Amino acid sequence: MANRWLFKTEPTQYSFADLERDGGTRWDGVKNNLALKHLRAVRCGDLAVIYHTGGEKAAVGLARVTSDPYPDPEAGDPRLVVVDIEPLRRLVRPVPLDRIKADPRLRDCELVRLPRLSVLPLSERQWQALAALAGERAGGA
Repeated sequence: MANRWLFKTEPTQYSFADLERDGGTRWDGVKNNLALKHLRAVRCGDLAVIYHTGGEKAAVGLARVTSDPYPDPEAGDPRLVVVDIEPLRRLVRPVPLDRIKADPRLRDCELVRLPRLSVLPLSERQWQALAALAGERAGGA
């Protein structure tokens, strides 16, 4: 089974609509040590919830990782890695942060506990809870 992740982005810089338009992108710009540790664990075929930060603060779409992590070719720093992703689809309904925080199944999610992380793992239980909140079919993929 593929691992499950949550990738955060500021929609004024790069939104899920941009990802849909582009058909894929290099997921870069991750500099936090813990977020980088998570990104280094991402593998081709893994699934990710795309979460908009800023004024929106909501899970909005699903993506598939299309590469293993590799050194960021633009960074000039071998510690910084990136992955490539492609859009799968928009969520049936976006899941705002207040709904995520209110759901007891997501209480231990790093999105709630460590809100500054831009890449974080989701357990199967957390993935299923987000899928249910979004109105997705079982599995959410």
